[in-house]
Amino acid sequence: MSTPTRPTPRLPRRAASPAPAATTPGRTDDYLRFTAGFRRLTRIDLDQYKRAQMERRIRSFAERRGEPDLGRYLRRLQDDHVELEAFLDRITINVSQLWRNPEQWEVLRDRLIPELAGTGSVRAWSAGCSYGAEAYTLAALLRRQAERGRTFRAEVRGTDIDERMVERAREGRFTAADARDAPLAELRAHFDAEPGGGWRASPALRKLTTFVTGDLLRTSAPRGGFDLVLCRNTVIYFNEDVRDALHARLAAGIRPGGYLVIGATERVADAASLGLQPVQPFIYRKTEA
Repeated sequence: MSTPTRPTPRLPRRAASPAPAATTPGRTDDYLRFTAGFRRLTRIDLDQYKRAQMERRIRSFAERRGEPDLGRYLRRLQDDHVELEAFLDRITINVSQLWRNPEQWEVLRDRLIPELAGTGSVRAWSAGCSYGAEAYTLAALLRRQAERGRTFRAEVRGTDIDERMVERAREGRFTAADARDAPLAELRAHFDAEPGGGWRASPALRKLTTFVTGDLLRTSAPRGGFDLVLCRNTVIYFNEDVRDALHARLAAGIRPGGYLVIGATERVADAASLGLQPVQPFIYRKTEA
C-alpha cells in the first residue's frame, strides 16, 4: 500500500463491539483455567470434548447456580461435594436405557452373537458403559444364546470414567423409564421386578458382567483382547482427533473376525486403515489382516 502524500484527517475512534462471551480472551482464559483445575480435582479432561458445546454447557450451568465467575465456581466445586455431584450429573453423558436402539440389538441377537458363540468364547466390552444398561442388555442376549444349546464362554466388561456410574452399574438396578423399550418377555426372563416398576439384573446376569472405572481417552484394551466392542453414542461429544484416536484404540482391542458397534449418529472416519470393514450400518468387522 502506498503512503499518503498529505495528512489524512483523523476521524473519531468508534468503540469496538464487545466480542461474544465465549471468545473474549479473558473469558477463554478463565475457561481453560477451570478445565485444568477440574482435571486436577476429578481426573476428567474436559478439553477433549468439543469446545463450543462443553463451554456453553458449563457456563450456563454455573450461572444458573448463581456463580457466573468460573474461578469462584471451581472453588465451590472443590469445597462442596453436593455441588460437585450436581455438576457431574450435568456435564457427564449418562443417558442410557435397556435395549436402546432396538434395531442394533436385533442384528447382535440374530447374526453377531450366534457367529461369535460358534468360536467357543465371547469376550465383550461395553466402552463408556454409563450405569450398565448396555452391558446388561448384552449379557441378556448372551444368556439367551446359551439357552439355545450353544456351549460357549461369555463375559461382559463395562468401563466408564464416572465412578458413581460404575458403582450404580454393579448394583444392576433400573427404573421403569430405563426399561421402556425393552421386550417384556426378556425383562421377565433376565431381570427381577422391584417395587415401583423398577427392575434389577438377575444374579445370573450380574455374574456375567464386570464393571471398572476407566478413561477411554487414556487407556487401551489388550491387543486383540475382545471379540465384540460396543462404544455407542459416546464419540459424538469428542473432538475429531480424539474420536479418531479412540476408534484406533478400540479397533486394536478387537481380534480378527470380531466386531465394533458404534452409535447410529456416529462414524469411523477411515475404517479401512484400522482394519475395519463395514458389514451393517454402524457395525464393523475386524479383518483377518
